[in-house]
Amino acid sequence: MTLHPSIILSTYNSPDWLRKSLWGYESQLMKDFEIVIADDGSREQTTELIRQFQQQSGLNIKHVWQTDDGFRKTRILNKAVLAASGNYLIFSDGDCVPRNDFVAVHAGMARAGHFLSGGYFKLPMSISQAISKEDIMQGRVFNRRWLRKQGLNVPFFKMWKFTARKKSADILNRLTPTIASWNGHNASGWVSDIMAANGFDERMRYGGEDRELGERLVNAGVEPVQIRYNAICVHLDHPRGYVDAEARALNDEIRAATASQQLTRTEHGFNLHSS
Repeated sequence: MTLHPSIILSTYNSPDWLRKSLWGYESQLMKDFEIVIADDGSREQTTELIRQFQQQSGLNIKHVWQTDDGFRKTRILNKAVLAASGNYLIFSDGDCVPRNDFVAVHAGMARAGHFLSGGYFKLPMSISQAISKEDIMQGRVFNRRWLRKQGLNVPFFKMWKFTARKKSADILNRLTPTIASWNGHNASGWVSDIMAANGFDERMRYGGEDRELGERLVNAGVEPVQIRYNAICVHLDHPRGYVDAEARALNDEIRAATASQQLTRTEHGFNLHSS
């Protein structure tokens, strides 16, 4: 099957970070993809930024927006998936900047019956704010020596993501204790598998809402593949005012039911948008 990737990029009222993320997609070595921005109710500033990129960049961008009614990421993600034209979907967030081989790695490692599970490298606020377009386009933001010069002070082993290449990345992927899960900031899978699962569960709020889809995929026999050291993106720092303990408890209940009942499909997904 010929692979046609669509990037599903979530955002909410963070135009400065979204701009930097889109610069990362402008820098991609693989050019044949579309971006569907899943916008959970951002104000006009974000709409204007997206309009500028649609008109001035070489990116093929769709903007899918819904009114702001609290954290409804799963709902806007489902709407973005339905708007996508690709048969393979790469998910990330508008506060993550991809390395220039990000799309090519996901596309090159995709295979039937599997989904890919990546990670991110968190940057502090000072570096997040200081990153320029040139830093992204020239790849400096993925260079550990450059990051050290900007004041990043983390143990050397935490920066292996920036230096690992094919053989060493494969070894590190096997050694990492991190479970291969569906991570909203860096994961990909086939549209056919996501459609069979009926998409994201729209009852869910912040806290594991992305992972629950992956858990249903695994129940259906779709195998997760660890690519933490292959598909690299950096995460720009931001506050998290949407964290809610009650919502997290509800999410935990839904995920527990998915596990105990071995669910492969939700009744609270794409079907809610069929009319």
